[in-house]
Amino acid sequence: MSSPIQQYSLITANYWVFTLTDGALRMLVVLYFHQLGYSPLEVASLFLLYELCGVITNLLGGWLAARLGLNQTMHLGLLLQIVALSLLLVELEQLTLGYVMFAQALSGVAKDLNKMSAKSSIKLLVSSEAQGKLYQWVALLTGSKNTLKGVGFFLGGVLLSLFGFTQAIALMVVALCAVLLLSMLFLEKQLGKTQYKPKFTDIFSKSQAINRLSAARLFLFGARDIWFVIALPVFLQEQLQWTYTEVGSLLALWVIAYGVVQAIAPYITGIRQGKLPSGKTAWHWAGALLFVASSLTVLFLLQWQVERVLIIGLLVFGALFAVNSSVHSYLIVAYASEEGVSLDIGFYYMANALGRLIGTLLSGWIYQAAGMAACLLATSVFIFITLVISAALPRQVQT
Repeated sequence: MSSPIQQYSLITANYWVFTLTDGALRMLVVLYFHQLGYSPLEVASLFLLYELCGVITNLLGGWLAARLGLNQTMHLGLLLQIVALSLLLVELEQLTLGYVMFAQALSGVAKDLNKMSAKSSIKLLVSSEAQGKLYQWVALLTGSKNTLKGVGFFLGGVLLSLFGFTQAIALMVVALCAVLLLSMLFLEKQLGKTQYKPKFTDIFSKSQAINRLSAARLFLFGARDIWFVIALPVFLQEQLQWTYTEVGSLLALWVIAYGVVQAIAPYITGIRQGKLPSGKTAWHWAGALLFVASSLTVLFLLQWQVERVLIIGLLVFGALFAVNSSVHSYLIVAYASEEGVSLDIGFYYMANALGRLIGTLLSGWIYQAAGMAACLLATSVFIFITLVISAALPRQVQT
């Protein structure tokens, strides 16, 4: 399996199975601890350490991959996910909040090692002249991942109802062990391993373009999570009296649709006409997202058909956010240098994880202090900052 397409297929399959188990694990934890009587905010707290570990992992993982190779960090991610799941194979009485938070922290490390390795690998599998193919491959990997994460939400619920918590976890461990074995046998051994040994200080990017794109990514993902992670599901349950099943189904379908739009984003942005994203593209799409977020905020403040506005707004916001995310995902791979690609991409996804962490914290705090309208307003502010930063991105991608 030495051709680029075969290696890409193997990496994608690896990423898909990991993502399915990651989504299923999140839903299993949410549903199980909700059944035990924990509040939505208490359940959400289980994932704060998960996000924090993502920040640290992306920052250090790129450096580690440059020294050891991307195949090693990908395998390490799979192994850590197996360990994290195996920790949950204990008596149910032992599944305390602190214990599960620790298992989720390991899972957070595993997830970001796997993601950083998969996305860095694509840069090395595509010729620098084939930027159109690079954009399509990045969009497909990113979009399919998010679609499968949504499928994983459903899978978690199905496994919990059919087999129970412990057996569901055991089945996922078996699936991951099979993928790890295949990956160790067939993934190129020297993939992403640099000729030089980067110093620890090299984890911080020296490229202005990457630093600006990373800052834009931080505020973009912070904007999404401020209203999406905690505020929206809690508001739907408490204020609109939705059931947990209705809320979970809406969020799962949103993630699936979001992934589909990400995968087809190259066609939305004009790949058939030979158009490739640039800093200007990122700026335009951030502006469109700001218009939708601001409109949603105003309509919500006016209390005009709140339920309909939220659902339609969520769908439109999700579609535009997916295109923004795909454009960013291409730009970071295009901006990254081939020598030490994992360092640049690791730094960028560190900013992504930090944005999610900040967004999650603000979602709970702002909603509890000031309600849903304040969360939407904060989202608009974060997107405006993204727009300002995007204006300073390079107008052309240097290949």
